[in-house]
Amino acid sequence: MNDGLIPNRYARALFKLALENGDEQQVYGEMKALDQSFQAASQLKKAVGNPFLPLDEKMSLLRSAAQAPENGSTARFMRLVVEKKREDFLRPIARSFLKLYREQYGIARVEVVTAAAMSRDEVDKIVAMVSHKLGDKKLELSTAVNPALIGGFVVNIDDKELDASVKTQIDKLRLKLLS
Repeated sequence: MNDGLIPNRYARALFKLALENGDEQQVYGEMKALDQSFQAASQLKKAVGNPFLPLDEKMSLLRSAAQAPENGSTARFMRLVVEKKREDFLRPIARSFLKLYREQYGIARVEVVTAAAMSRDEVDKIVAMVSHKLGDKKLELSTAVNPALIGGFVVNIDDKELDASVKTQIDKLRLKLLS
């Protein structure tokens, strides 16, 4: 994922600041919360980008979205970004920071999507299979249910996808029959 030069530079600066302060794990959690807030609340980007919203209100909104303390590294960094009129880049900066952190600490993002809810044993089997393939990387696991898959599962590992769903098999069969 290439988010551009500006977000990558800001993310590297934040990562360096977090390393110097020794709170990179906390900043990671806050950037994750910020990214999820932007994803969940589409109005957040509009509110933060509103030029008529006072700086203190923007900061309060952003600290709340990131679940960050007022004087922490993340809050100070977000204030700098907003003061430099770069608030439109906050989500790409957060994503770039998350990517840097995962690369630095050997973390792989794994998402398992199934047609129906899985039991803990089924999740553990998939995690064991993925862990075996990834070696010594730590896994950051998330699961989701998508009934449109009909059956089977889809495993996303970082930017790679393993699709073993019935829906994909039906789509492939349909294309084969049409050609």
